[in-house]
Parts: sequence; C-alpha cells; structure tokens
Amino acid sequence: MSCLHLRGMLLTLCLAPTALSTLHPECEYIFQLEKEERHCLQHVAAQANRSHEGCRPFWDAVICWPHAVVGEMVARVCPEVFSRFKNITGTVSRNCTSEGWSRPFPPHHIACSVDDDIPETEESYFVTVKLIYTIGYSVSLVVLVVAVLILLLFRRLRCARNFIHIQLFMTFILKALAVFIKDAALFSNDDINHCTFSTFSCKSSVVFCHYCVMANFFWLLVEALYLNSLLLSSFCHSRRCLWGFSLLGWGVPVLFIILWIGSRVYFEDTECWDINEDSPYWWIIKGPIVVSIAVNFLLFTNIIRILIQKLNPRLIQFNNSSQYRRLTKSTLLLIPLFGTHYVFFNFLPDYFSISLRLCLELCLGSFQGFLVAILYCFLNQEVQKEVHMQWMRWQERSYGVVPPAAKGSQMDTPF
Repeated sequence: MSCLHLRGMLLTLCLAPTALSTLHPECEYIFQLEKEERHCLQHVAAQANRSHEGCRPFWDAVICWPHAVVGEMVARVCPEVFSRFKNITGTVSRNCTSEGWSRPFPPHHIACSVDDDIPETEESYFVTVKLIYTIGYSVSLVVLVVAVLILLLFRRLRCARNFIHIQLFMTFILKALAVFIKDAALFSNDDINHCTFSTFSCKSSVVFCHYCVMANFFWLLVEALYLNSLLLSSFCHSRRCLWGFSLLGWGVPVLFIILWIGSRVYFEDTECWDINEDSPYWWIIKGPIVVSIAVNFLLFTNIIRILIQKLNPRLIQFNNSSQYRRLTKSTLLLIPLFGTHYVFFNFLPDYFSISLRLCLELCLGSFQGFLVAILYCFLNQEVQKEVHMQWMRWQERSYGVVPPAAKGSQMDTPF
C-alpha cells in the first residue's frame, strides 16, 4: 500500500489543514516525475529511428538515461523534485557494457532519498488507526440508533431537551455513515491514483462528509447554548426556539458548504476535493468550526461558573440541590466530549505530531457518539425509569404480572 494512499486515507479525515500550494507534496512529486517521464519518452521516440551502437536511451522510472557507447560511464543528477523535500541533490551512475546498461550505483533510494513505501512500523500504525476508528464508528452507530429509537418511541420522553439530544445523535450517525461512504468511495481500491482521481461520486462523498462534520459541531454548540439558557432560566419553551436551534444546527452548515463548493468548482477544482492543504478556501469550512469550538469552550466555562454558584447551599433551596448536582455531573462528564481538544489542535500546523493527532481526532473521536449516547440517554434516570415502566407494562399484558405503582416523571417542555 502506497504512502500517499495510507496517509491520505487518514489525514483527509482531520480538520486542521494549513499550507501554501494547491498540490499535496506527494502529488507534486508524482506529477513532476510524470512530466520528466513524458520529456524522456519524447526524446527516446525521437532517437528510435536512428541506429545506435552501445546502450539506447531509456526511462527507468526515476531518471532519463541518454545514449552511451560501450565502456562509457554516465552520471545523472537526481530529478529536481527530490531536492525540494530532502534538500539533497544526489547523483546516480550507470556503466554502458556490451550487454547493455548496468545497475545504477548508488541505488536510487540512496542517492535520491526515494522511499517507495512507508516504513513497515508506520504502515502498521496507520492500518491500526483505521481499524480502531472503523470499530469506533460502527459501535457508535449502533448505540446511537438505539438511543434515537428510545427517545422517539416513548411519548413521555418527548421534550425540548431530548429533541436537541436527538438532533445531536443524528449528526453523529450521519458523521459515521459519511466516514464509511467516504472510505468506500476514495479508498476501496489500492490502485486509485488520488492525485488524478476525480469523479462526481467521490466529490459528493467528500461534500457530505464535510457537511456532517460541520453539523455535528454546530449541534454541539446548540447543546451548550441550551444548557446555558437552562441554567439561567432564560430558555424559550416555544417551538419557535426549537426551529431557531434547528436552523443553526442544520441550516448554517449548508450555507458554508455551498460557498465552499462554489469556491472549489470555480477556483480549485482539483483531485477529489479531499486534499485541502494550503487551500485558502478551506477556511470557509474550517473557520466556522474553529469559531464554534471557541464559543463552545467559553459556554462550558460559563456553565461551570454558574453551577459552582448554584451548588452553594446558601444560594439554592434544598429541594433543587439534587437537580443541580445531577446536571453538574452530566455536564462535567460531557466537557471533554464537546471538542475541547480541538481548541488546541486547530491552531497547529497540519503535520504537527501526526501520531497524537490521529489518536485524538480519529481513534477517540470515533467513540464520541457512543459516549454521548450513553451519558445523554442510557444513563439518564428519566429514560431508565420510562424503559422500566414500559417493561413492567409489557410483563403485565403478557403474563398478568401486576407491576408496582409508579408515577411518570414530569419532563420539561413536552410537545
């Protein structure tokens, strides 16, 4: 498996590319070699009709070798493209013998610092990362679907808070599906040249993936806004407020995605739109995400401040203390799940600590939906009570077992 294939498969899922050329460095390497190959083959074709004694000119996949007479030693400088990455200009030599060209000395990979493949340990690391995030997204997908069904099917659980939770769950579901679709469209075949591969289906998968990621961040922002308004007792309980949240979570990302699509179509319609290094248009997507992360961080800081004040026994009534303590527990548990680490990583260069980046953004990030579903749904006391009541009622209908009396909990803002 090629270096570009593995690194591209993983790095195109990250969210913080920054750079200055329109080509990925490895694509530039490939394009420059292809350009030199075309020039060499034109030269070889021009010399084809001439009768030459000795060694004929040819292209050896790295260097173009001219005609040489028997006994001559030819030295060629490594292609210029290698010096751009390694800042080293090497020389490769061949002897023209009566049996043809000799082997190159020193070999290409030594003289020109050519790495045909990434090291075995690094390749194994990339494969392991892909396996972990595939498992993570699969587990999250199953758990999130079950959580959404629970919140939708039980009538007593229909409230403004759970409406927002459902939207957040849906963004995690769509994000997991988008990753699987993107992997299938771009990386299902090892023979795909990602520097030239450009189809409508692959571009659509990339656009869908970016939209799902943006929607996920904006619904995390909605969750933070809702928690702040709930603690400040300023939340509007009407459907109009829920429509406003829906517009922020689903509609605003559409606007930025459309702007980004237009910029790519008219100014940077290269590859499959999956390589965004050094592209100024990438900030159309990255910018709103960075802003949402920063606002989220400030809102959670404010939540902690409010909770500390409200948990002071001198400032709250006794009957409300347990409610705020439950809210404190759930909020503090969710702080690391709301993209806090992106505050740090979004302002670093794309290739800074790649191993740590992949671990946090892909491996741990793939389980984010799973953890949110567990904390927001399955560990919620109201959900547990409602599921228990429905189970007891089913036992009563099926086996005639009379369940103990239980009153349904009152939810906030039922609709």
